[in-house]
Amino acid sequence: MRRRRLAATAALVVGTSTLVLAAATAVSEFPRGLAVLACLVLAGAAAWYGALRRGIARVAGLTVAVLALAGVAVLFLTEGSPLVDLLVIAGSLVTLSAASAALVARVELPSAAPPSRPVLFFNPRSGGGKAERFRLADEARARGIEPIELKPGADLETLVREAIARGADGLAMAGGDGSQAIVAAIAAEHGLPYACVPAGTRNHFALDLGVDRDDVVGGLDAFVDGGARTVDLAEVNGRVFVNNVSLGLYADAVQREGYRDAKLRTLLDTVPDVLGPEGHGLDLRWTGPGGHVHSAGAAVLVSNNLYRLGHAVGSGTRPRIDDGLLGITVVGTPGGDRERGRTLRRPWREWAAPAFEVDSDGPLPAGVDGEALVLDPPLRFRVRPGVLHVRIANSHPGASPSARVPDGALAGAIELAQIARGRHLNPEVSTQRSPEWT
Repeated sequence: MRRRRLAATAALVVGTSTLVLAAATAVSEFPRGLAVLACLVLAGAAAWYGALRRGIARVAGLTVAVLALAGVAVLFLTEGSPLVDLLVIAGSLVTLSAASAALVARVELPSAAPPSRPVLFFNPRSGGGKAERFRLADEARARGIEPIELKPGADLETLVREAIARGADGLAMAGGDGSQAIVAAIAAEHGLPYACVPAGTRNHFALDLGVDRDDVVGGLDAFVDGGARTVDLAEVNGRVFVNNVSLGLYADAVQREGYRDAKLRTLLDTVPDVLGPEGHGLDLRWTGPGGHVHSAGAAVLVSNNLYRLGHAVGSGTRPRIDDGLLGITVVGTPGGDRERGRTLRRPWREWAAPAFEVDSDGPLPAGVDGEALVLDPPLRFRVRPGVLHVRIANSHPGASPSARVPDGALAGAIELAQIARGRHLNPEVSTQRSPEWT
């Protein structure tokens, strides 16, 4: 608690000082700030123009964007005081870092009896070979957990079901989120405790569960001295996913040959094909919360609970994973809704619902927990509330990094002030939902 109070105090003091310094600088050096803003807007518009086109038009757009950014650098270096600018930047970074540390969520979960015959499934190739580097098989045996290696050509679902037939009463997975979904689905089906061992590359599910992604071996302690929590799973056309399903631009790009060898170039080549002036667009039809049918969208993201997006602290994580609702995010195209002749009111819209459906005239490329698939429409999404019984090591946080982060700068400052005063925070913080739209 003392560390959090110090971090909250630092965030408030440094943040206030930085804000005052930035405001004073903006007044004393007017109109440099307007010139910087104009250059940034020009850079963004030019970069977007270039991304939507090919050939000389793309080169021209990206060149203008680079020149506009160079103009920003010149304004910072030749006008005003570079030292003051650096202090503002440094102060902003320190404020965000201290606020993140102060608002970190650490929850004491109810204790649970360890399973008597737990099994760990591990992919030795995931995460650049984390399982072998951390000697997970040996560490599992030392804790009374049977390790089973996922060898090339082996079917993970078959291995898990065979282990249950032999008497396994606890299932753990060390691998990517696609593998986590398979094991989690079977654990939920049989009502068995499940542990997520963060041995994949990004370990998004582990992060939102409250597992320490830097403590791979410690994840095994979930079946030794772990606490228990119940979370949701989601599915699309009967296939379980733990994080999200992406449709649209990104899902189209990952299907293309050469994506793994040149991800950025492939994605850039996909943009004009889909969103450019002569692009084919996206064949996606879905119904918003207001009951209207839409076809616009550069991308649709359906997640197992709602993500926190567009915030300085905790962005890209899910504050809760037990809310019993899907998170639905639609990123709009420049042309807006072509069928209804209207444009989206901001770059993205998000809402929550227990079910969602996307239709199309043909098979849809989709990224399911990062795995490139092609699914037959209509895509029917639904959430399965409270079906997964998770065990998490007592040494791990036990909640998402954004579980205690309020929405909005003012609410965040009030929360930091309360922490600095030593007030205890409720571990369950409701997420404020974005307004529904039609």
